[in-house]
Amino acid sequence: MEYNPITVTELNKYIKNKFDKDNFFENVLIEGEISNYKRHYTGHLYFTLKDENSLIKCVMFKTYTSHLDVEPKDGMKVLVLGTVSVYERDGVYQVYAKAIKEYGGMGDLHKAYEKLKEKLEKEGLFDTAHKKKIPFAPKCIGVLTSNTGSVIRDIINVSTRRNPNVYLKLLPVPVQGEGASKKIAEGIERMNNEKLADVIIIARGGGSLEDLWPFNEEIVARAIYNSEIPIISAVGHETDFTISDFVADLRAPTPSAAAELAVPDVKELKIKLDVYEKRLKQDLLKKAQLMRLRYEKCLSSRAYKEPFQKINEKYMYIDMKIKVMENKIEDKIKSSKLEYVNITSKLDALSPLKTLVRGYSIVSLNGKVISNVKELKQNDEVDIRMQNGNIKAKIL
Repeated sequence: MEYNPITVTELNKYIKNKFDKDNFFENVLIEGEISNYKRHYTGHLYFTLKDENSLIKCVMFKTYTSHLDVEPKDGMKVLVLGTVSVYERDGVYQVYAKAIKEYGGMGDLHKAYEKLKEKLEKEGLFDTAHKKKIPFAPKCIGVLTSNTGSVIRDIINVSTRRNPNVYLKLLPVPVQGEGASKKIAEGIERMNNEKLADVIIIARGGGSLEDLWPFNEEIVARAIYNSEIPIISAVGHETDFTISDFVADLRAPTPSAAAELAVPDVKELKIKLDVYEKRLKQDLLKKAQLMRLRYEKCLSSRAYKEPFQKINEKYMYIDMKIKVMENKIEDKIKSSKLEYVNITSKLDALSPLKTLVRGYSIVSLNGKVISNVKELKQNDEVDIRMQNGNIKAKIL
């Protein structure tokens, strides 16, 4: 069988040509709500247009932005006139907007949202310092959402798949419409007062800003902030952000993701435990082998076989050193004695007393030894020292 593959670039170009040749996509008027709005430094506008079920990416180039009546904002409900085409590089289709018109009174809701968000942020309700840690393996998970619809089914399916023994407590509350915010706040307070769960999931599916409005009410925000039980907020789609998301201890992009964050996967835990068990066994085996080698080395060493031999050898070494030191000291004494005798003999030989023994005498005048006759004069009285005494004499 022969294949004729094409490149990704060729495929994207082919699909783009299909869009460009269809006149329906040339000028399309689309109703939706703006989210993820961003004005690029080049002047181009990038945003997402969504409704309760779907979303599409949009771009408005700088050449069209000068005709805008108002600055687009997240949550604003608008009509967008534009062309639908394919961005070849990324292989995605998007709306190239030519005009944007606000309608439906959504601007007031968005202003109220921004005002409350700014107020609560200044009060510190969004600070990370107040965020509570989500329990690693909660025994019971409380869920505040509608008892009908796909949200609770998704949470149950994901939770039980990850842990078949997980215990869920559903406290049904309305998630949109008048009075919903009060019921949600009362549900949070009841969960806390009766200690019904270890962690709470507040959830609902996607929708417009009006549909999600109960989760932007101050009463719900303060109930979440005052909750002693950690709360995971999972309201709307991934691109939706409510006041509840900012106040909650953890924000999940979808209800299913909230279940994944709250319930640990027992299969993954078992795999991790198996890995840790194997590592522990390997470490213990290595430790035992190392201890065995050390034991065998001790058994083969002289210190183990002849424990006193080493000590005796040290004693013999010390005795030998003592003998050497004693001999050195004795030799030094003998050498010093001999040197003393030699020096004494030399001193004795040079002593003037030796001269007296041989018959000589020493003449002194007033304590001064006379060595020349000219140093004396008539009538001087001198001292004469001989071998066996001293006498006095007078010079005549």
